[in-house]
Amino acid sequence: MANSLSLLPRHSLSFSLLCSISKPMASISLILTPPSSLPLSFHKLSTRCCEDTLGRPRVTRIASDNGLSFPEKSPLVTPATALPPRPRRIILVRHGQSEGNVDESVYTKVADPKIGLTEKGLVEAEECGKRIRELIERDGADDWKVYFYVSPYKRTLETLRGLGKAFEPSRIAGVREEPRLREQDFGNFQDREKMRFEKAVRIRYGRFFYRFPNGESAADVYDRITGFRETLRADIDIGRFQPPGERNPNMNLVIVSHGLTLRVFLMRWYKWTVEQFEGLNNFGNGSTVVMQTGYGGRYSLLVHHTPEELKEFGLTEEMLVDQNWQKFARPGELNYDWLTAGPSFFTHFVSEDNKDLS
Repeated sequence: MANSLSLLPRHSLSFSLLCSISKPMASISLILTPPSSLPLSFHKLSTRCCEDTLGRPRVTRIASDNGLSFPEKSPLVTPATALPPRPRRIILVRHGQSEGNVDESVYTKVADPKIGLTEKGLVEAEECGKRIRELIERDGADDWKVYFYVSPYKRTLETLRGLGKAFEPSRIAGVREEPRLREQDFGNFQDREKMRFEKAVRIRYGRFFYRFPNGESAADVYDRITGFRETLRADIDIGRFQPPGERNPNMNLVIVSHGLTLRVFLMRWYKWTVEQFEGLNNFGNGSTVVMQTGYGGRYSLLVHHTPEELKEFGLTEEMLVDQNWQKFARPGELNYDWLTAGPSFFTHFVSEDNKDLS
């Protein structure tokens, strides 16, 4: 079968090709369509940002409350170029003394999430709240507020209530219960003697990687704390805890959690190595570690704490040097001299430096 196709000027006609296949021969038919009869969308292959696909102006809808319910979503309230002010502090609080801290046999008959505070622990929580308030008031600002993140365990919730007694309702910007801040899982109800054996094995195996049977390792806690950290950073970037329409620079975040969980949080935030983590000591019950903004806006432990306090906590000289860098650096900057930046993982640089000296 012979087919012929007449060439037509492109500017006068457009065509669509329809193929129909039949046995045993294939035939091709052309349907020529004048440009005037084609739909508008065929001619208009591109649209502008302010038009829809048919070239009509887009309608911009603004919420009836002018975006005050979600200020981060309204360019009229919060321009994309103006980030909310960072909270002045992130205050880490370990729960007060719990029944399990006094008597380990409690873990054999009471679920870990349901273990509460002792009378001493309740007092520790209230005293901790007073110290936090005194710390904040030393800034001299009148519009300061606190926002809490808390583990859902009974002892941390009771600690939260104790802390809250130091603040009027107008000072509390909000509270979020956060399951990722829970205690390391040790495996449901615990066998007292078996747990003592497991903790002894953990010392030999390594505190970070040892996983308790039916429970978690510190490495597992690290994974979920990484997720929480990203949530926290997003909350900070969009000012999630700020009251609608406000941009308060005197906000203070308080994280109420557990000893190992808080140490892992610090490890994740400051990118400490496993070896550095394993050299840290636990928080005392009802005690705090304060991350405070330095001169450039980054959070440093050396703004509030002394080097001696941080050494007692377990920070090495290299970690203190980095904290001093954090004290002056700005968000987004990298400390290329930091121990974990790269060169410290390689040994051949040392030999090359020695060659240069010789």
